[in-house]
Amino acid sequence: MVGQSELEISPQASSPHHLPDEETADRSKVLVIEDEVALQRLLRFCLERSGYEVFEAVTADEGIEATIRCRPEVVLLDMSLPDLDGMAVLRRLREWTQVPVLVLSENGQEAEKVAALDSGANDYITKPFGTAELLARVRVAQRYPKPPSKADVFCSGDLSVDLATRTVKVKGQRTKLTPTEYSLLRLFVQNAGKVLTHRQIFRAVWGPAKSDKVEYIRVYLASLRIKLARELIITEPGIGYRLAISAND
Repeated sequence: MVGQSELEISPQASSPHHLPDEETADRSKVLVIEDEVALQRLLRFCLERSGYEVFEAVTADEGIEATIRCRPEVVLLDMSLPDLDGMAVLRRLREWTQVPVLVLSENGQEAEKVAALDSGANDYITKPFGTAELLARVRVAQRYPKPPSKADVFCSGDLSVDLATRTVKVKGQRTKLTPTEYSLLRLFVQNAGKVLTHRQIFRAVWGPAKSDKVEYIRVYLASLRIKLARELIITEPGIGYRLAISAND
């Protein structure tokens, strides 16, 4: 188990923002998103001793930014971060990447484990844990089939959507969207060219409880069409909507 004796032999943590050199270029990258200093030091020591290149973040925002920048093979994610709940970070990551995520939590209740796994976690590790077990779970995560890589930035015509940074641009100019407008646009981008039924849209953006509120879609689509371009979102009468793809894309 994680203990004080193990922490005393761990070296000082190096910069979380270092660039890989010749010695680390071929090593697997692990990102540790953890704000507890002692545990962070222990994880770095164990992982580096096992041949991994380690990156660190202590807040949710730093963790998301580091995932974008470092492109790790595995992410270790603490559920209790100072700026954002770990579950919310997990959902943010799953908007654009399928990198294996191992959740670290002091909560061993089944309900949280199920919620984390349903939100996209690949594994759930309860604190305190043994370092040998942790390393074994990291190795297992690395054996998961890697899904086809997808571009973080969707471009079609005048529209550009960066799914990692949630940046939307029209003709090169940044466009501000409300959280619901962005969720709706992200759904269309992730299914570009496909027809989405009213039910599919409701469940993805508002949840099943409001599946009979057709006016919700109409209101937010009207706003999106004004901010983006009216011809981008096409109505399929009696079925739903789809995001048009430029013939040049």
